[in-house]
Amino acid sequence: MAERDPRAAAQARTPQASRPGPGGLAMLAPARVKTLKGLVWLLALLPFLRLMYLGATSQFGANPLEFVTRSTGTWTLVLLCVTLAVTPLRRLTGWHWLLRLRRMLGLFTFFYAVQHFLLWLAVDRGFDVAYMIKDIGKRPFITMGFAAFVLMIPLAVTSANAMVRWLGGKRWQALHRSIYAIAVLAILHYWWHKAGKHDFGEVSIYAAVVFVLLAMRIWWWVRRPRAAVAAR
Repeated sequence: MAERDPRAAAQARTPQASRPGPGGLAMLAPARVKTLKGLVWLLALLPFLRLMYLGATSQFGANPLEFVTRSTGTWTLVLLCVTLAVTPLRRLTGWHWLLRLRRMLGLFTFFYAVQHFLLWLAVDRGFDVAYMIKDIGKRPFITMGFAAFVLMIPLAVTSANAMVRWLGGKRWQALHRSIYAIAVLAILHYWWHKAGKHDFGEVSIYAAVVFVLLAMRIWWWVRRPRAAVAAR
């Protein structure tokens, strides 16, 4: 579900020897990238395994639903921020192999978002559709969270390489730019959830991270035509 650049992805697949630039991490061998990908996969799965362990050992505390809902929501937001950070980090460091991790990070973001949504849908609301619709329309933080989740679905569905070919690079890119809207909606979801308790400490950190990551993209987008003119 990550907003990939097909040209950058092609560059990431280019043989290491044919790529200019410094050595070290910028020239990470394919075998090491594969190993790193496996480690990142395991790290991204750890929060889920932790929940399974805590559930099996009855360590969810006095309010299990609140504990699991908060945990899955937090990890959705954390992984969303990590996914958004891939492009800026690649541009700043020249580590093009980071693109090999982005789709996996995006899918793990959706994985935790699905859990977060199902807890609300099945456990908290008991599949009561009328109650759910009323909840979405009446409570702003539910509205923002539901909108973010709905927007994530087509990104997850079209994450495979076959979908890139089917949609075409430009249309696929345009679709996956909705991750920026998802990030803003996720922050609003969390912000309004905390507004009742006036507890904005943690959500302010996530908001600042998302702001910086999106501001960097806007800055590069604004500078792009100027750089093209200066190069002529």
